[in-house]
Amino acid sequence: MRFRQLAGATVLVTGGGGLVGSRIVAQLAAHGAHPLVLDSFGAYPHAVRDRFEVDRHAAEVVLGDVRERATVAWLAGRADFVIHAAAYADVAACTRNPDVAFASNVHGTQTVLDAVTGAGAAVKRLVFVSSASVYGDGTPVGGGLARFAEDQPLTPISVYANTKVWAEHQVRLMLEGTGTEHATVRYFSVYGDPQVPKPDSHSWMVPWMAMSAHTGSPIRLNGGGRQVRDMVHVDDIAHATILALVADEMAGQTVNVGTGVPTTVREIGELIAAHYPGAAFVETPRPEGDPLGGCADTRRAADLLGWQPGIRLVDGIDRYVAWLKDTPGAIPDWFTVPAAAGSAVLAA
Repeated sequence: MRFRQLAGATVLVTGGGGLVGSRIVAQLAAHGAHPLVLDSFGAYPHAVRDRFEVDRHAAEVVLGDVRERATVAWLAGRADFVIHAAAYADVAACTRNPDVAFASNVHGTQTVLDAVTGAGAAVKRLVFVSSASVYGDGTPVGGGLARFAEDQPLTPISVYANTKVWAEHQVRLMLEGTGTEHATVRYFSVYGDPQVPKPDSHSWMVPWMAMSAHTGSPIRLNGGGRQVRDMVHVDDIAHATILALVADEMAGQTVNVGTGVPTTVREIGELIAAHYPGAAFVETPRPEGDPLGGCADTRRAADLLGWQPGIRLVDGIDRYVAWLKDTPGAIPDWFTVPAAAGSAVLAA
């Protein structure tokens, strides 16, 4: 019933060519919407456009940068809804290149907001894609576990997280009181096929670990794998995001998109290693900006979205490993080069 308003609606998805964005686009199309995609396709050093199948589901794909004012204004002027998912979304890369993080995540977000509030735009709602990284290490509760609730203070510990905090506030400041509603979704740790890793990154932990085991390399555990993560399958992430686009209760609200189930990085590695007899582990230092982690308080997502995750971590990892074994060509060429593999870090 909630999705009826999407039938025939035009939805601009910035960053719609990435893993999460492309899955959102596919689900929008299944509900009868016409997704417009803006993406630079520059997030990976190897081709992913065909693997993520964005062209199969999008009504139109525009190759461009989210900072291109004329392009963004042209697309926003055609849209009934906007999902702003475009970002320089690699924690390690943002730490190395804060100027690039600022350009993409701050300047890019401002460009989208200017287009949405500009003359000729009639966007009903913008959903901003944020991150659990805005919580930093949080405040541990019973048993030493951090459980993050939407109304607690935000204490970012990375450049990436800092850009997301700014953008959350800017979305609220610019859209409150206008004709465009806004909503924010804070993603916890996303995984799921056909996710592939990026070099020198500690994001995308499941593919890093699975591809390491698949190629006979040790599974790296930064910080000994003691960090806690709340792993959410990309299909569940996409579903929650589209609900945030249409649920009346979400106007002006922020929700966590997580399972509420804490899992250590080592436990995730062990689930993957179970598929590869003889898989070994190696412990490495915890990288700068990598939070100790915790899990989501999911009550608000249940109350406002009527959402709960549908894919258990053990099942999602089984699906990922099965996909990887069926699709060995998904492993990037650089991954098996000793110098690149040896310099990589993973824990997010």
